[in-house]
Amino acid sequence: MTSSDHVRPAVLFVCLGNICRSPLAEAAFREAAEKAGLEAVADSAGTSDYHVGAPPDPRSVDTARDAGIDISHYRGRQIEAADFTRFTHIYAMDHQNLRNLEAIKPAEATAHVALLLDAVAGREGVAIADPYYDGEDRFEDTWADASEAADAIVSQLLAASRP
Repeated sequence: MTSSDHVRPAVLFVCLGNICRSPLAEAAFREAAEKAGLEAVADSAGTSDYHVGAPPDPRSVDTARDAGIDISHYRGRQIEAADFTRFTHIYAMDHQNLRNLEAIKPAEATAHVALLLDAVAGREGVAIADPYYDGEDRFEDTWADASEAADAIVSQLLAASRP
């Protein structure tokens, strides 16, 4: 591979059920990448199988809609071993999901695995709060954190793609 050959980034966002935080992070990243002109693949998944095939939580749908993004067509899925080579980056929303990812990560994994907010200078090691039980206003907090991280990831990916 020469310096002019670049792998198209593929980013996976992971939370427990894939109905609240990870769909919002996926949407925020897709928006940030599009605005920056970055060609990238994005998806989201859960470490559990609780919501496979289910749409995002209505509060996540409303939060994304307030930002001008429709995520109502997203569907929950569970992470699988192939994701660790299919994606270049896998971001967990919290420490428990990061531990779960590390526990199932196959030996041949090539994806960079980290907490989502590790991408944001000064916020390394910070988890994104789970808004599922904490009320409507927490979804706005989740969106703000996901958007900040998405912008940082896009900037990092663009910088890494420059020769």
